[in-house]
Amino acid sequence: MRIEGEMMIRKIIGVSLSFGVAVAMAIDGYIVFFKDTQSTEVKTKTTTKKTATVKQKSTGQYKDGTYTGSSTSTRWGDVQIQITISGGKLTKINVLKHPDSENKSVQINEQSLPTYKSEAIKAQSASIQQISGATETYKGFTGSLQNALNQAE
Repeated sequence: MRIEGEMMIRKIIGVSLSFGVAVAMAIDGYIVFFKDTQSTEVKTKTTTKKTATVKQKSTGQYKDGTYTGSSTSTRWGDVQIQITISGGKLTKINVLKHPDSENKSVQINEQSLPTYKSEAIKAQSASIQQISGATETYKGFTGSLQNALNQAE
């Protein structure tokens, strides 16, 4: 009986250790694959283009018109947006370019870009919350958006 009890304790310890190793591997995988992407530097191309700017006095913080942000490079491809300012407020955002060469990028962007657009319009700025799993899209979107908003100031 005593030997069977010791064997049972060893099995419990073995299973516990295996579970602990699996949890440690999962945490390490998260850090390597998801946290590492946040340290990726966003590079902004110098291909800034201003289109159809109408300079008017308005009640909002921006000059009315249409502004195209610089194409912002990310790990998975370039992101470029165009904004419309009406009545001094950000009213419309069009995504001109986004990573779309891989199925995963397409899937992420289909979910994240509409949210980023609506949040930016609500916030009237590029200071929006990042969506988990869409870090590179966030960096490109907010980089190009901020450039367009700077043009509209």
